[in-house]
Amino acid sequence: MPFSVLVPLIAAPVCAMLPGRNLPWALATLAALASAVIAATVLPHVMHETLHYAFGSWEAPIGIEYRVDAANGLVALIISAAAALALLWARTSVNHELRPGSQSVFYGLTLLCLAGLMGIVMTGDAFNVFVFLEISSLSSYALIAHGRDRRALVASFRYLIMGTVGATFYLIGLGFLYIMTGTLNMVDLAQQLPAVADTRVVQMALVFIVVGTGLKAAMLPLHLWLPNAYTYAPNFASVFIAATGTKVALYVMIRMIFTVFGYQYSFSAIPLGAVLIALAVAGMFVASWIAMFQVNQKRMLAWSSIAQVAYMILGLGLGTVAGLTATFIHLFNHALMKAALFMALGTIFYRIGSVRIEAFRGLGRQMPWTLTAFALAGLSIIGVPTTAGFISKWYLILAAMETGDWLLVALIVITSLMAVVYIWRVVEAAWFHERPQGAKTVSEAPLTLLVPLWLMVGLNFWFGLDTRLPVAASGAAAKSLFGVFAGVAP
Repeated sequence: MPFSVLVPLIAAPVCAMLPGRNLPWALATLAALASAVIAATVLPHVMHETLHYAFGSWEAPIGIEYRVDAANGLVALIISAAAALALLWARTSVNHELRPGSQSVFYGLTLLCLAGLMGIVMTGDAFNVFVFLEISSLSSYALIAHGRDRRALVASFRYLIMGTVGATFYLIGLGFLYIMTGTLNMVDLAQQLPAVADTRVVQMALVFIVVGTGLKAAMLPLHLWLPNAYTYAPNFASVFIAATGTKVALYVMIRMIFTVFGYQYSFSAIPLGAVLIALAVAGMFVASWIAMFQVNQKRMLAWSSIAQVAYMILGLGLGTVAGLTATFIHLFNHALMKAALFMALGTIFYRIGSVRIEAFRGLGRQMPWTLTAFALAGLSIIGVPTTAGFISKWYLILAAMETGDWLLVALIVITSLMAVVYIWRVVEAAWFHERPQGAKTVSEAPLTLLVPLWLMVGLNFWFGLDTRLPVAASGAAAKSLFGVFAGVAP
């Protein structure tokens, strides 16, 4: 269990010291694959029982423990598998965008970020979450700063400022909890909090933690760091961070709400459900609307990601097992969708050096495999049947219908159809326009980019047809959080 964190953590400094370009990439890929294999091995066990690992033989709550159940077992698999698949695609793109001398450090930072994300997911200690959060965040800032555009430095600095604010809010909330309980172990916190639950300090702790994690998850209106970070980062960094970063932050929010505070308290001490639903609906509409008018297509996908996070927040805000199941399903499927779309844009950038919509004119005839992959992954974002995105939207609609809120059902459908506009703009430019006069003729991308891209696109359709893994694991995750930590599930 701890090896899924230790493998990338130990490999990171080794990777940073390796010479050349291929050796660092190979080590990073192998480390990520090893972490994914460990997570995949653990998941079937934790769907039925919770696993514990005490470090240094110091039992919790005195010592730090890793505590893995169905919820973080699923998220760990998502993060590690997404990192491994992104690294399979990375070599050609990184060779094209980064100088040879900086690549070993770049891959080392990737592994350090992965280790931080996996540590956040695995730990059962609330302060350990903060430690690993800082490890992953600092690595992310450095990855973004490697972008060739000078605006990458500004985007990285803005992300640093906003990320620091989010981490500080989380730490303040955690400090309030420690003052009231004298413990930082999540399960021990859950046992100690009922005695002091009626105090204003605990209520403020919940508010600070939700705001801090919401900022890290890019929940509207705390999203301002994300568009530039995704747009100006190296293409591999965009793929990796888009598939992992916001998912882990949302997991922390869910874990603190259900494991530490408990469902009943979280949704009654403050009007959390109503606030989350309102922010989710606003995010779904505002981010989708802005995405429709973006010229830079990486920025378009960045705004699309904010809208997709809003769908996950909506499922959480419903406050039901069905809603939380839909959140976990979309967390799983969105990693597949957004990784595939950013891979497609990175592949286009490799050939034409631009991701602006005007540069795509007539490109579908010269790069048919790449543009077809983008279009098929776009179907998943829209939620067309047979795609993973459809499964996400379907379960979210079922959860909204279960509460009897038909207005939410209509809003989910409308905002899903808004995705048709921004995906269609790319398809129209690529397939229904001629190449501009004087534009150079380009050839299809190399197989080192196309094979991982199409693998990711294939997974979007595989999990749209065979839903056993995401649905069963997400259902087990939601039931464990409600049943174990909140008594009888609603």
